Amino acid sequence: MSCTIAIESPLQDEVRALVRGLNETTLKLTPAEHTHHMSVEQMAQADTTLFVAREDGSAVAMGALRRHGDGVAEVKRMYTLPSHQGRGLGRAILQRIEALAREEGFVRLVLETGSNFDAALHVYKSAGFAACGPVLDYPPSAWTAFYAKKLAGVST
Repeated sequence: MSCTIAIESPLQDEVRALVRGLNETTLKLTPAEHTHHMSVEQMAQADTTLFVAREDGSAVAMGALRRHGDGVAEVKRMYTLPSHQGRGLGRAILQRIEALAREEGFVRLVLETGSNFDAALHVYKSAGFAACGPVLDYPPSAWTAFYAKKLAGVST
């Protein structure tokens, strides 16, 4: 079985189900006061583009690019259903997010994730992201990890 990845609207039931799964997973690992969830309505704003991976027509993974000022874009809402983890879908979506950020001229891609989200940390590090200090307006905490990647080859 092969998966397809495409830009889609977050305002659909299958994406809402992925978001619920992500939020439930996050809240098992991180106290609620240290989470920074985006709702599907926030994800539907013009500053955000959502990529959805589908297998046999069903949504199985997602990730978003959120645009900020000063040449900075952010990776948001990365999630793969447990049944599909370990197959490279997160990496493939991250590559699509990075490609779009480069295409749009962003010079830095940043993210905030849980400091104990081992699988996510592995994906980000293996994709060339480096640990950094707090990004955007996220407060530092023992539950939070920050990563950034300079997007080479972008004219500024």
